Amino acid sequence: MRPADICISVFLVLGSSQVFAADPQSGKLLYETHCGTCHYEKIHDRKTTKIDTIAALKVEVSKWSAQTDRRFTPAELDDIAEYLNQSHYRISR
Repeated sequence: MRPADICISVFLVLGSSQVFAADPQSGKLLYETHCGTCHYEKIHDRKTTKIDTIAALKVEVSKWSAQTDRRFTPAELDDIAEYLNQSHYRISR
């Protein structure tokens, strides 16, 4: 992982604020446009996942975002994580 990726991951886990609520609708659009071509429903299987916190979900979203042809802002990564949490993971806060 590149130093910039580590910084983004740390920011997402420690620095994101509830003041700026993530937008799951924006996250859905971003996910379907940039992530959905490689992903399918089984990827998010709750029975086999090790993702059990919002922080862990944000780290995974940040880590895998490097596989796309797009650089996401920290807010966009939060939006994607929020969409995935609401649609698949349902991790309580």
